[in-house]
Amino acid sequence: MVSLLRSIQDHADDVNWCGFSSTLLATCSLDKSIRIYSSTDFTEASFSPLAGHGYGVHCCCFSSCGRYLASCSTDATTVVWGMSSGEKVAVFEQPGRSPVRVCMFSPGSACLVSGASDGSIALWDFQSRGCQVSPICGLMFVTDTTYGDMQVWDLDANQLHAAREAHDLGVTCCHFAPQIHSDDHSVWFRLASCGQDSLLKIWTVSQHATGCRMELLHTLTGQSAPVLSCSFSADGGLLAGVKWLCDLATFQNSASLLYSLHQHQRYVTACAFSPTMPLLATGSMDRSVIIWRVEDGSGGQGVLTSCPLLSVCSILPGRCAVGRSSLPVSRWSEEDVLAWLREEGLAALESSFRANNIDGAELLCLDKEMLTSDLRIESAGLRSKVLRKIEEMKTASDDSCVPDELLCPITREVLRDPVIAADGYSYEREAIESWVRNHNRSSPMTNLPLLTMALTPNRTLKMAISRWKAAQ
Repeated sequence: MVSLLRSIQDHADDVNWCGFSSTLLATCSLDKSIRIYSSTDFTEASFSPLAGHGYGVHCCCFSSCGRYLASCSTDATTVVWGMSSGEKVAVFEQPGRSPVRVCMFSPGSACLVSGASDGSIALWDFQSRGCQVSPICGLMFVTDTTYGDMQVWDLDANQLHAAREAHDLGVTCCHFAPQIHSDDHSVWFRLASCGQDSLLKIWTVSQHATGCRMELLHTLTGQSAPVLSCSFSADGGLLAGVKWLCDLATFQNSASLLYSLHQHQRYVTACAFSPTMPLLATGSMDRSVIIWRVEDGSGGQGVLTSCPLLSVCSILPGRCAVGRSSLPVSRWSEEDVLAWLREEGLAALESSFRANNIDGAELLCLDKEMLTSDLRIESAGLRSKVLRKIEEMKTASDDSCVPDELLCPITREVLRDPVIAADGYSYEREAIESWVRNHNRSSPMTNLPLLTMALTPNRTLKMAISRWKAAQ
């Protein structure tokens, strides 16, 4: 049984990540902040929020001892914070100064790995910081990309294995189960991955004398849209995978669906199990973090096993749904509309919508009068719910399927005042001006000095953005 325990709504923008230590919960957001809570009563720490990044924070993770928290941002830095007072312990600047999308401590906190949107991976030495350090011999990590590939590496940056096209249209997240298995010939462990193909996959990664292998165990279907995050419970018995359309599914070892949770109002972007308590946290673009209690299952009640693995996903920004959801609503077919009704818990209206041949274009035009007179929906509450869902969908569509060339490389938001800098790239004027002030006049894309600070308005791009918005 899964029950809602607490809803936290302290962030002012999208929640990108959440993570537990044995005693704390950390969340981070596009509002540039990281917030720290007690995992017992979810009161916020006295030193929270942590404010030190110049742009949105994409990921945060605790060290194995829980004394440190790492966070990474579009500002091209990975910051390590002390959890006794919230002070900055270290600041690591990504080579190439590209936006950092993900960071992860090794199980013994001997090293910290960060992945950036330019595809670069940086490994940082953290052994001298006082955590309990486990041997790093044999440590491996996994990277994945929006091209759909997954690679297994050792700490010497040797590629041990590559799985090409592991997920069609791109991998969004991967996570190792804590348990490690071995026999006389090999060592193996489970790895979960999720992607833009709306699938959750469970793999076996094995290392033996002749090399490293990666084999697919399960493919979990049933998600109607891209899955952005996945997480194993501490004992490896449960796997949480977040769907693009605000659903969260938890699977047993047999890969059977246990629960689907529908509390968030917008896209769910993050999930994490507590290592010591039966708790699951989910974060969303609705700016909230929800804490769930997981009963009658492991749900993270065991102690996290320290195994020589960590997962890192180097994710290029710009999320885009696939299938029906990748189309503008105005181009949905009648069947697409019926599928949307089912997803939103409005299946009782299918016959009425079918009888009136409502497609996407007509769906967007529905108003209270049409719902009453044409579709004969007598319940005022049901009419209001339909209209509210349509408005939510219109708002959500503004954030989906944005062509990458219409996004500012710094903020990853749709350009409003695009300008061309000396490096030839187009940026949001305010963002590039701020970047230049804080990064010694270097290019965010090439890391080379900008020969001139002159910015030229990109009117052609601005017109293209206007046409794209009109088409939505």
